[in-house]
Amino acid sequence: MVQVRVAGVALDASGQHVLLLKPVDQIPGDGLVLPIWIGQLEATSILVAVENADVPRPLAHDLMRLILVALDANATRVEVTRIDDGTFYAEITLSTALGDRIVDARPSDAVALASRVGAPIWVADEVLAEAGVPDVLTETDAAESLDEFKRFLDDVEPEDFGG
Repeated sequence: MVQVRVAGVALDASGQHVLLLKPVDQIPGDGLVLPIWIGQLEATSILVAVENADVPRPLAHDLMRLILVALDANATRVEVTRIDDGTFYAEITLSTALGDRIVDARPSDAVALASRVGAPIWVADEVLAEAGVPDVLTETDAAESLDEFKRFLDDVEPEDFGG
């Protein structure tokens, strides 16, 4: 397993959101990055957590965190465990009064929760070897992505989040 961090959320050429996970010991523009295509709501939720942004109402992953707190449980680890036919799989390790429990999850949900509770994120070596791509992100790219997200937060309305 390789410990990773959220390097960013980007849009691909077709407008799809891509979660970028990067090994913690590599600098931007060096080594590999793991791209995982995710939905718009999950992308927003991850960016809200990573940027510690205020939202008018709690998002689904905020609710997950609150449920864990209410149950006196902790998400202690997130792992992207495998890729099968282009689909990524993840697990969340929960520390509970009944012992550790492992819960199957989509990587986007697992990362969104980990970003809220400070749980480390890990990727299986085989997954990074199979799906990792050379990192070509520059500091300018990262700054532009952050500016775009801040503009989004300025324009977002509560009804944009549904429910």
